Amino acid sequence: MSQRIYDYRILLPFCKTNEQNLLLFLSKLLIKLLLSESRSRTHKQKPQQQHIIILSLLFQMDDHQDIEIPEYFICPISLQIMKDPVTAITGITYDRESIEHWLFQGNNNAECPVTKQPLPKDLDLTPNHTLRRLIQAWCADNSAYGIDRIPTPKAPLSKLQIIKLIKDIWKPELQTKTLIQLEVFAAENERNRKCMAEAGVPRAMLTYIVNCCDKNQVGGLEGALSILHFFKITSEYMKLSAFEIDKIVESFTWVLALDDESIENHKEIKSHALRILKNIIQAASSKFLQRLKPQIFQNIIRVLKQRVIAQQGINAALKLMLDACPSGRNRMIMVESGAVFELIELELTASEKKTTELILGILFHLCSCADGRAQFLSHRAAIAVVTKRIMQVSPAADDRAILILSLICKFSGNFNFVVQEMSRV
Repeated sequence: MSQRIYDYRILLPFCKTNEQNLLLFLSKLLIKLLLSESRSRTHKQKPQQQHIIILSLLFQMDDHQDIEIPEYFICPISLQIMKDPVTAITGITYDRESIEHWLFQGNNNAECPVTKQPLPKDLDLTPNHTLRRLIQAWCADNSAYGIDRIPTPKAPLSKLQIIKLIKDIWKPELQTKTLIQLEVFAAENERNRKCMAEAGVPRAMLTYIVNCCDKNQVGGLEGALSILHFFKITSEYMKLSAFEIDKIVESFTWVLALDDESIENHKEIKSHALRILKNIIQAASSKFLQRLKPQIFQNIIRVLKQRVIAQQGINAALKLMLDACPSGRNRMIMVESGAVFELIELELTASEKKTTELILGILFHLCSCADGRAQFLSHRAAIAVVTKRIMQVSPAADDRAILILSLICKFSGNFNFVVQEMSRV
């Protein structure tokens, strides 16, 4: 019991920083002890000793509540003490992390949370060094009450720093170190990613991957893909010629075809490659979808068959296939590559609603042609697995499943067989 009493005393330094949670915890604990004492007439001494300790904590918390945080130290968004105060063009000061998150989440219609005036997404925020020093001094003066000192924030990443790092990528002796540094910056926050995008990092990583493909070298490939997956590839980055886009897609097709034994972390590499490839193809023109090479579909289906990628990679591959389905040429390539059979096999083990919706969407398109329907019927579990998904996943999945079964029934030479298979489910 003495150990449990000691545990309660450990809470003393946290009385200020976690007042509300501790107050709730200690109040519940005191009530619990009082109830347990009322139910038992033995062991009275130790519970009473615990009561004294808990009540002393509650009194100390009440004393700490007299310490008031200056109002101008509080960020209007997070309602927490500011760590890196910055002033917007409206004259209002916010914590940098909070206002930047607000701006990035506001699309093109961000406004000042306090004044409601419009704010541009590329807003220049002015560091309020005077206020930061005041906050740091106040925290230091109140450290005895559990207030943590706020460290001086690091200087924001600059475009010149990134441009220098991009140049260092092409120096063999600095390549690995540079890629790691860029990945750390990209993972840190949205502000860094915005700066890196403006400096041309996505374009540089695409060029690097194309170079790896041309030389058939995998050194640095994982780092480049890891950096690139932090960025949403939009039409802004796709101001490329048709030849350049073809080379980029060809290089990602090469990544998907790499032997798993020849690269480390092949699961992560191929998952990143599929997610990035999906974004690149979505950003390209609709005409580009109509001239995708058969190898890309063949490699995607092979990767799906091997089950060597993460769930996000699987969904990215399926979304890419679904986007390409409106083209009759692409549908025929997928069917010839065995897509229908492999999609049914994948659905047998699918655990996510989104995955099922994507699979059924692709199957609907592929079953619109005779060869696709023939391949569908060649799988003994096809009718059963599609029928089971009706009323089990989502309205969108229901629509696709019913359309698939209607196509099979309409064009099947043995309507009764299809009905019998459905009735067995």
